[in-house]
Amino acid sequence: MDFSNNIVILILLTLVLVAEAAAHEWRTIPSEEEKKEMERQLKDINKPALKSFKTEKGEIFDCIDIQKQLAFDHPLLKNHSVQLKPTSVPKWISSNKTSQKIDPLKLLPKGISCPHGTVIVKKITLQDLIHSQRLKSIGFNSPRHLRHVLTEGNDIDLTGHHFATLEYDYSRVAGVTGNLNLWDPQVSHDQVSLATMAIGQGPIEHLASISVGWMVNPLLYQDHIHLYTYWTADGYNKTGCYDILCPGFVQVSKRIPLGVLLHPVSVYNGTQYEMDLSLHQDRVTGDWWLIFGGVNVGYWPKSLFIGSGLVKGAYLGSWGGQVYSPTTEKSPGMGSGHFPKEGFGKAAFVNNIQILDGKGKALIPQIYTVEAHESNPNCYKSKFIHDDDEPWIRAVYYGGPGGCIGKLSMN
Repeated sequence: MDFSNNIVILILLTLVLVAEAAAHEWRTIPSEEEKKEMERQLKDINKPALKSFKTEKGEIFDCIDIQKQLAFDHPLLKNHSVQLKPTSVPKWISSNKTSQKIDPLKLLPKGISCPHGTVIVKKITLQDLIHSQRLKSIGFNSPRHLRHVLTEGNDIDLTGHHFATLEYDYSRVAGVTGNLNLWDPQVSHDQVSLATMAIGQGPIEHLASISVGWMVNPLLYQDHIHLYTYWTADGYNKTGCYDILCPGFVQVSKRIPLGVLLHPVSVYNGTQYEMDLSLHQDRVTGDWWLIFGGVNVGYWPKSLFIGSGLVKGAYLGSWGGQVYSPTTEKSPGMGSGHFPKEGFGKAAFVNNIQILDGKGKALIPQIYTVEAHESNPNCYKSKFIHDDDEPWIRAVYYGGPGGCIGKLSMN
């Protein structure tokens, strides 16, 4: 896999590519016809709730029948039997503890408890759908212009995007894990800043991938830092979405909904917080499981990826950060907003980086199998931590203050 292809897949894995926002404005107020269509979509998305809760921030969480969740509206999952837990669980290698891990079971306010036989999901609102349309209008979920560049020339247009990551593409990957340092960077309405861990497989035009991590994205989550997921089976053409905005992800947890607000967050030169995530393929069923802090959140069934990759594992793993900004604005901070050279307590990191090999064995990647990438070192950097570097065996420091503006391209 050459450098150009690696960079493109890396971008696709960390965030769906975004075109110039100024060229594709979305009406803040939809027409009556559009509203009716969105209301119809809401009826399909929001399944009947056995119990509902509303937080102080106005978010509503529903307890729905595990057998009647949105995932099973997907035509490939009509006859799918819910797996309550994976049949195989990786035995990850223990690592040094230098930060405090957040407890995923304490993220929702006290008193929110779903009954047996149900799962917890965030209720989607009309405003959520309007914001989703806004995301599409500025280019999310549509990396067509990048594929066009790849086929027409060697120059890769990364307009508006900046990233600092660590990538593994040495051999088959059956899973990845990492502890993602939590920060709450400031962004404007059309900007995005995130930390991610991802796997992918296949050529760019048919890329199958799953990304998990945290994201600050006002259009998607209104404010602050939230747990996010994204999947696709065809290079973001017709399949996939964030969280549960479309059928696909099978929720099994009664306590950890996708899109949940994450807290507490790290303090510069103070207490550091992290969340531990793992993404692995069940060796018996082939499903891809998301585990957060040792708790099974849910999975993407293997059938979603039949004929498009990820059925027999992935060939790319990635950890790090990315930001997006319209070219009319200076790019926002990534991670803590500070460069890796400032080190622990000041720079953002992903530590405890490991992979599962094709046999399901946890491995600490060898130095020659991973490589750090930076799209614009003037604004963001990444630093690979390995072997004798303290305080971890394998990790990546990443981030920076931002301030980039204009068109970015890489050869």
